[in-house]
Amino acid sequence: MDLERIVKRAGGTPLYVYDRDLIKERVRKLRSELPSDLELHYAVKANPMPAVVACLAPLVDGFDVASVGEMQSVLNFGAIPENVSFAGPAKSKTNLLQAIAAGVTIHVESFREVDDLMDLDLSESIGPIRVAIRVNPNFEQKGSGMKMSGGPKPFGVDAERGPELIAKIRASGLQFKGFHFFVGSQNLNASVVAETQRKCLDLARELIEPALREEVTLLNLGGGIGIPYFDTDQPFDLPKLGHSMDRLVHTAKGEFPKAKVVLELGRYMVGEAGRYITRVIDKKVSRGKTYLVVDGGMNHHLAATGNLGQLLRRNYPVSLGEKREGAREVVTVVGPLCTPLDVLAEDAELAAARVGDLIVISQSGAYGPSASPRDFLSHPPAREVLVGF
Repeated sequence: MDLERIVKRAGGTPLYVYDRDLIKERVRKLRSELPSDLELHYAVKANPMPAVVACLAPLVDGFDVASVGEMQSVLNFGAIPENVSFAGPAKSKTNLLQAIAAGVTIHVESFREVDDLMDLDLSESIGPIRVAIRVNPNFEQKGSGMKMSGGPKPFGVDAERGPELIAKIRASGLQFKGFHFFVGSQNLNASVVAETQRKCLDLARELIEPALREEVTLLNLGGGIGIPYFDTDQPFDLPKLGHSMDRLVHTAKGEFPKAKVVLELGRYMVGEAGRYITRVIDKKVSRGKTYLVVDGGMNHHLAATGNLGQLLRRNYPVSLGEKREGAREVVTVVGPLCTPLDVLAEDAELAAARVGDLIVISQSGAYGPSASPRDFLSHPPAREVLVGF
């Protein structure tokens, strides 16, 4: 579709455009390469836009949410509550009551959460109160963009205290479902991800004695599969992971016969299906350096500016919104904010741009508007549209 036409229909820039067909194709690829009895969950935090959630609702087996707002969103689109997992290290008693009322599975991350559940008046609950333990393993994952396990962490329960918490849950009358592992994100090495999954299964074996393994109905192995953002990145080898997971799921089903084995993915499902589009407002040269000043920046796309936890700032794929032959130039694309941090692309080689041109930042389908300081300096929010059939 012509970008200018999309921009006009959406009402202008800055604008995120998500491609429904690319999202569907990614899920289809996952289904074809991974074991048929592996369940796929969408991690809503990657992109909570309602139209994206609605697109994925009939394609995935469940959702992983990290707030009551995300929980309410997926339930509004018809998600089965038992297939919705609610994680997060700061669940209040009110949050827990809302989760119980909804009937979702609560991933407890501390002994305090179990105490709070036991203190609540559960007489009006509509069914069993399902809980799983988010485990903080004693190992970390090499090559992850963000490590979330190993050593002291605010997330989950340290593995060495897992058996103690299982006993507490079983004695409380809550329904113990199993385990949730999430050790890191944005990993492009299939061998490392496969090895991590094997370690998580080994840890699940250690945490619960053989006689109780039939009680386990959930083994969420996390996700963390990355997408290539930069020139040096290689795409994730999904067939290689699928080959490993064939054996892993077979083993897991043998030892935990009633357990659903879940892969929790966010960025990998939607990241490559999104583009951020912004318009050139000014073109200026300062002491020999050419700047394209555009109408959107870190307030909409913090990740592209390198300010969302990246150790080293590198450019996302950036291009003009139309193909243009002729001269090329090295430019730095900056947003409208009064801060030197508002840089969408630095020293990028593009076709010669003019005021009014569109600039496109690719690989922008995950961790966009909802992961950005949208109210900083009170500029208007970015629009979002889902295109395709």
